[in-house]
Amino acid sequence: MMKMKHVFLVLVLISLPTTILAANGMREGMWEITSTMEMPGMPMQMPPTTIKHCYTKKDVKAEKKAISRDKNCTVTDFKRSGNKVTWKMKCTGQHAGVFSGETVFKGDSYESTMNMQSAAGQGGSMTMKVKGKRIGNCP
Repeated sequence: MMKMKHVFLVLVLISLPTTILAANGMREGMWEITSTMEMPGMPMQMPPTTIKHCYTKKDVKAEKKAISRDKNCTVTDFKRSGNKVTWKMKCTGQHAGVFSGETVFKGDSYESTMNMQSAAGQGGSMTMKVKGKRIGNCP
């Protein structure tokens, strides 16, 4: 169970930057981000995780580079159409796997889904759903 919590935390940290995609759909400021994870075969559902994160102008302007801060990850496909962004990413090393995601912006909120297929023998697949909303200016 502790390993699953670690994997979940890593995925949250990897996925945070994905929420800043499509500068046209997001404003700088303090955002509240709630993540849930679905993993086939888990004996119990992980509870949702909510964090607050301050996005700067620089963060909001970043696009493809912002998908992951992990140097072992490479974006293999990135598309933006209106208020929707889709992407694919491949990671090697400790968090090896193939990721794909979609984020839809709606004013000062967004919904995002990320699918992860880990490298052979490292834990299977999981889906993370993220909802974010702007709650004000950064301190």
